[in-house]
Amino acid sequence: MADVTYFVALPFVASDDGIAPGEPTECFNPVAAIRRAEALSRIAGHVGAVAFSRTGDPNIGEFHDATVLRKFGEVPDDLNGL
Repeated sequence: MADVTYFVALPFVASDDGIAPGEPTECFNPVAAIRRAEALSRIAGHVGAVAFSRTGDPNIGEFHDATVLRKFGEVPDDLNGL
């Protein structure tokens, strides 16, 4: 199967250990992911959000590193785990 690109908006919330990821939202395209991340960053209880994309083959579970499209508010410095 050919590679597939997923676009995601991921909010972050305050936790006892600092900042923790919230529930990710898959989006149709990069513009939608950026808009959704911005909206998520403004929701009460969220401290920030990030829009990113991941490309890979879902059939074998291999994906390239995430590409950060845009950050809003407070997000962790290390986003390697996306």
